[in-house]
Amino acid sequence: MSPKFITTINNKQMNQYDRQILQIALPSIVSNITVPLLGMIDVAIVGHMGSPVYIGAVAVGSMIFNLVYWLFGFLRMGTSGMTSQALGRRDLTEVTRLLVRSTAMALGIALLLVVLQIPMKWASFALIGPTADVAPFAETYFYIVIWGAPAVLGLYGLTGWFIGMQNTRIPMVISIGQNIVNILASLTLVYGFGLKIEGVALGTVIAQYAGFIMAVVLLYRYYSRLRSHFVMKGTFVREAMGRFFHVNRDIFLRTLCLVAVNLYFTSAGARHGAVILSVNTVMMQLYLFFSYFMDGFAYAGEALGGRTYGAKNATAFHETLRRLWLWTLMVTTAFTLLYIGGGERIVGLLTDEPLVIETSRAYLWWVWLIPAAGCVAFIWDGIFIGITATRGMLVSSFISALLFFGVYEATRTAIGNHGLWLAMVTYLAMRGVLQTIWYRLRIFNGI
Repeated sequence: MSPKFITTINNKQMNQYDRQILQIALPSIVSNITVPLLGMIDVAIVGHMGSPVYIGAVAVGSMIFNLVYWLFGFLRMGTSGMTSQALGRRDLTEVTRLLVRSTAMALGIALLLVVLQIPMKWASFALIGPTADVAPFAETYFYIVIWGAPAVLGLYGLTGWFIGMQNTRIPMVISIGQNIVNILASLTLVYGFGLKIEGVALGTVIAQYAGFIMAVVLLYRYYSRLRSHFVMKGTFVREAMGRFFHVNRDIFLRTLCLVAVNLYFTSAGARHGAVILSVNTVMMQLYLFFSYFMDGFAYAGEALGGRTYGAKNATAFHETLRRLWLWTLMVTTAFTLLYIGGGERIVGLLTDEPLVIETSRAYLWWVWLIPAAGCVAFIWDGIFIGITATRGMLVSSFISALLFFGVYEATRTAIGNHGLWLAMVTYLAMRGVLQTIWYRLRIFNGI
C-alpha cells in the first residue's frame, strides 16, 4: 500500500472526526447563545413598564431560578454520558430505559420543587434580600414561574438524551422556538391584555412548556421506532438506579463547587464597591461568551467520547480526543487574540459608563488569560461526562474551589480586586490541570 494512499485514508478519517465534532458542536453553540435571550427578553419588556421595580423583580426571580436549575444540570449531563455509552454498545434497550429513567427523575424533582415552593421562596429571598418595593413583584414572578419547573427539568432530561444520541440539532431548534414563543407570548400578555409582571412570568412559563412539548413531539417524530426496544423490567432496578444516582450525585456536588465560586466572586467584587462590581460583571460576560463556544465542543466530547468509549473503540476515542484538542487550540487562540485586540471595544459595547470603562482598563489583561486558563477543563468536563468518570470532575472542582478561596484570602489585602481575578484564573487553570492528571493516572490505561 503506497504512502500516498495511506495519507489519503488518514485525511479522510480526520475529516470524518472533524465533521462529527462540528455536527454536534455548532448546533450546541447556537443553543448556548440563545439561552440568555430568554432572560434578556423579559428584562427588555419590563424595562419599558415605567418603573425600575419591575426590572428588579425579574432580576431577582431570574437569579433564583437560574441558580436552582443550574444545580439540577446533572439531569442533562448524567443522561448524555450514559446514553452515549449505551448507544456505543448498541444497547438500544438501555438507551430507551435511560430516557424513561431520566425523565421520571426530572419530573419527580420538579414536583418536589412545586410542593416546596413556599419554603423555597423564603430561603431564596432571605439569601438575596430584595428591597421592600421590589419584593412583592418578585414574589408574584416567583409563584408563577415555579410552575414551569416540570417543563424545564423534563427538558433537561430529554436534552441530555438527545445529546447522548449524537443529536444537538433538536435542542437547537427547541431553544430557538422557545425564544420565539417567549417574545410573542410576553408581548401579547403585557401589551395585548394589559398584564405587567404577571404577563412576563406567564410568557416565560408558556415558552418553557412550548419547549418541552416540542421536545416530546420531535422525540416521537424521530425516535418512535425505538419503542420496540423498551422493556420496563429493569428500568428502575436497584443496580441501574444506583449507578444513575452515583453519577448524578458527583455532578451535583461538582456544580455546588462551581456555584460557590461564582457567587463568592460576585459578592467579593461587590465589597470593593459598585464600580468594581460593574467592571467584574462586564468582564465576566467575555468569559461567558467564550464558554458558549467551548461548551459546544464539550458536548461533542460527551456524545462522541461516550459513544466510542461504550463501543470499546480505543482508536476512535483517542482520535476524537486529539481532534477536540486541536479545535480547542484554534478556538482559544482566536478568542485570546480577539480579547487582546478588541477587549476595550467589547467593554464599550457592553456599557457606556465612562468610569466603568476607564477602571476596566486596569483589569482587562486578566480576560486575556481566561481562554487559555479555562479551555482544558471544558474539554475534560465533556469527556468525563461522556465516560461517566464523574468522580474526577468532583475532586478537581472541590480542590480548585478551595484553592480559589485560599488565593483570594491570601492576596486581597495586598492587591485587592486583582487578587480576586488571580484566584479565578488559578481556579480555572487548576481544574484543567487536575483533570489531566486524573485522566493520565486513572483513565488512560483503561481505554
